[in-house]
Amino acid sequence: MAAVDFEFANPAGRTLTGVLETGPGPVHAWAVFAHCFTCDKTSLAAVRVSRALAEAGVGVLRFDFTGLGDSEGVFGAGLSGDVQDIVCAARAMEATGRTPRLLVGHSFGGAAVLAAAGALDQVAAVAVIGTPFDAEHVLTHVGPGIEGLAPGRRVPVSIAGREFELGADFVEDIRSHNQQARIEGLKRALLVLHSPVDDIVSIENASGIFLTARHPKSFVSLDHADHLLTDKADADYAAGVIAAWASRYVGDADAQADAPPPPAQGLRVEETGGGKFQVQVTTASGSFFADEPVSVGGLGSGPTPYDLLSAGLGACTVMTCRLYAERKGWPLERVVVEVGHTAKTASEPDHFTRKLGFGGELDETQRTRLMEIADRCPVHRTLTESAVISTEGLPDGRPDGGAEDGPEDHLHRMEAL
Repeated sequence: MAAVDFEFANPAGRTLTGVLETGPGPVHAWAVFAHCFTCDKTSLAAVRVSRALAEAGVGVLRFDFTGLGDSEGVFGAGLSGDVQDIVCAARAMEATGRTPRLLVGHSFGGAAVLAAAGALDQVAAVAVIGTPFDAEHVLTHVGPGIEGLAPGRRVPVSIAGREFELGADFVEDIRSHNQQARIEGLKRALLVLHSPVDDIVSIENASGIFLTARHPKSFVSLDHADHLLTDKADADYAAGVIAAWASRYVGDADAQADAPPPPAQGLRVEETGGGKFQVQVTTASGSFFADEPVSVGGLGSGPTPYDLLSAGLGACTVMTCRLYAERKGWPLERVVVEVGHTAKTASEPDHFTRKLGFGGELDETQRTRLMEIADRCPVHRTLTESAVISTEGLPDGRPDGGAEDGPEDHLHRMEAL
């Protein structure tokens, strides 16, 4: 599971912070998750639903609304502020090649995604969990203390055991929204998930949303779940339903089943659609991501190409030393190699540094010989001597059965020392 930080600005220029979740396989669709009222991106529902969706191939941005969690600004702009934050999040994702086609909202965050969808043409589907039908529902949890306040005045309120400051502008904004009209004109596929025993937002709210919305729409009962989805099984179930339902509208999370089988020899590298650089490397024994750091526009979800090259040198060094020591019957218990890389300059070639450590009761002569053997490992020779790369096209971009060099060839070259 890969998770990387993601920051963007709200309309006031304040920095909002989020986390991009991606799973072990290719990302087939991107989504934005909006957390519940006064919660943040670390809430149980936000984390568990986002990660379960990521496992199913839906990359998710979960972020803190303005003034909550690690995001800058002042909390209390009402539903309008949350809607603006979602729109900014979606546009920031789109700017980095991760266009969200799905919005997921929990509780009041569901009201926010229902309101934000109309401003995001790229969004094809909306899923809401435990969401109120009317935005004014949130006022029942704020208390009467902010009713009738003078404009500009803010007073402390306690919500779910936490202290906040809200004012007349918050009440005015909440009451200015016509959620019924928005739901009627959503023009997006809609999934409503709600627990019949939700004691924070009653099941009647789900009925109102579902009956008001036009098709395509679906309803799923989260039997026995509480409002916050504190039971991991409930969050995982909700995420699984959302992923399966959304595949019809925003991308098939099972599309990887149609991908070509792993190559019998060699390896295959192909883009995932996640970020600017993320690729999936598939070998005969498994697959993993390669990527670039966040600092240069990547997701930081895997080793860089030069990390992989360095890893090849280090792995080959360890294996070669192990094979040599076993042939000699030496008491080598462990080999550790650290590899560094400095890119070439106008006057200097690429420079790899390699530091070796040997565990076991070895004498100095044996250690010196293993250092010499390290310089003779096949990958070392490839990097320091010469290699020929032949390039040709694949039919329709598909693999043609792999490279001619098989796994046994590397072993033979190490044995030939």
